[in-house]
Amino acid sequence: MQALRIYAGPKARALLANHGLQAQMVRLIPGAAGGPKGLILGPLDRYLFGEWLTQSAQPVHLVGASIGAWRMATACLDESVKAFERLEHDYINQHYETPPGQKHPTPEQVSEVFGQNLQQFYGGRVGEVLHHPRYQLHVITARGRHVLQRERKLATPLGYLGAFLSNTVHRRALGNWLERVVFSTGAGALPFGVADFRTRRVSLSPANFHLAVQASCSIPFLLRSVSQIPGAPPGAYWDGGLTDYHLHLDYRKLCGEDGVVLYPHFQKSIVPGWLDKSLKWRHGATAFLDSAVVLAPDPDWIKTLPNGKLPDRTDFTRYGPDLAARVKAWTGAVTQARQLVDEFAAWAHNPDMSLVEPL
Repeated sequence: MQALRIYAGPKARALLANHGLQAQMVRLIPGAAGGPKGLILGPLDRYLFGEWLTQSAQPVHLVGASIGAWRMATACLDESVKAFERLEHDYINQHYETPPGQKHPTPEQVSEVFGQNLQQFYGGRVGEVLHHPRYQLHVITARGRHVLQRERKLATPLGYLGAFLSNTVHRRALGNWLERVVFSTGAGALPFGVADFRTRRVSLSPANFHLAVQASCSIPFLLRSVSQIPGAPPGAYWDGGLTDYHLHLDYRKLCGEDGVVLYPHFQKSIVPGWLDKSLKWRHGATAFLDSAVVLAPDPDWIKTLPNGKLPDRTDFTRYGPDLAARVKAWTGAVTQARQLVDEFAAWAHNPDMSLVEPL
């Protein structure tokens, strides 16, 4: 059974038809939010960054939210293949003890353990990320505004209810509640247009790197928000997937006429924000993605994975304290995902446009 599906926007399809997919065409790689679903992309990450992209030398922007921010920051480490292997191992084996008398670990507990894990993972290596000779990293976070500017027991749930209702009316209205704050390496402008949403850029530094990545992964009500980030405006910072779930951003200017966005993703749809998940009319591709090439697992192939689905957060409840069973299921899914690499490598070597579907 075929594992890989390839989707492309109209400009990207024209480029692929004339030139195939060349490593030097890549201008940007996004890393979506989505929790454990991102594990299925681990083998592709190792191949793309450890082998395929090494055939070229152009600058490449890496944009990530939530687990995608962790993945893209890992790509900037020396010996990235080993770093991705450790990321995969650490993510699969993460475990949070449940306090006596409770069904789930507290947000404070998850935030504390996750913060410690990030410190250990990047300990002494932040400079490799910040000063990578080729990759520029952009970590997306969501900063609360007005009632969401501080995390409070009653005000925060009400604030997110207001954000949900406003977003249902118009995505831009979400900007009244949340601001996109992008922590970036380098000194240049952001590699995507920002007219669609209230946006602020902050320079990544040794002082704020860990907090920025943790904020980008801080799902409301499951983890605590992150505040007092050096160099950033005051406020509560949450998961970047809230504003940019799948990074449906305006890449047109960056790509120009001869560049592409190469997007390893776990599905075809590029959903703009986390609150848009149930709003199916926002799941279609827009002109923002005209130069995107999406590499995604086939839905029928996904049914062959353990439990017939991608790893996801429901597995924490499904397996409860049975860590070994969850590790076995997630490891099995990642092992099967090596087929994605084999099929992409074969297609890149001998492109067949009949396998490229419209995005």
